[in-house]
Amino acid sequence: MIPPRRSEPLLQVEDLRVEFWTARGTVHAVNGISFDIAPGETLGIVGESGCGKSVTSLALLGILARAGRVVGGRATFQGRDLLQLSDAELRTIRGREIAMIFQDPMSSLNPVLTVGRQIREALETHFGMEKAAANKRTAELLDQVGIPSAKLRLKDYPHQFSGGMRQRAMIAMALACEPKLLIADEPTTALDVTIQAQIL
Repeated sequence: MIPPRRSEPLLQVEDLRVEFWTARGTVHAVNGISFDIAPGETLGIVGESGCGKSVTSLALLGILARAGRVVGGRATFQGRDLLQLSDAELRTIRGREIAMIFQDPMSSLNPVLTVGRQIREALETHFGMEKAAANKRTAELLDQVGIPSAKLRLKDYPHQFSGGMRQRAMIAMALACEPKLLIADEPTTALDVTIQAQIL
């Protein structure tokens, strides 16, 4: 019997290595990780705190902290090496093709912009939506992730949301453009177990 053929990888990471340059020397944050993700597949990366899980995700999206550098490897997404793309090229991919749900929504959401505007901007940028249509879609997204009275919350700022609601808003933002690849970086770490269960 011929085994079923596995589909082509959506993302293929080969020997990814990331370093951080500090006053005390070089820190090898990621040292040769390799993995494939096929369309529709779920992959979990497990490891202790500080082992490089988050750094791997940030490196793929080109949003490492200033001291961080990708020093080797490839990350092929739909035939293009993410590690070789310019900032401008990556901006067309982030949010649209690949989206990420971060660990801490309070530090990931812009405190001086309304939650509605932050989600709406992704729709306007990547889909060219008019403001009214983008607002309507934003309210639908917030409703889908369980934000009560979603339409009325569009003008609220992140500090007006509870921790669980901020994380739901982050999920709505990540799903807004229906990305082909969704990275969830411990999205329930900062929440109590009841809220964790609701979000998952």
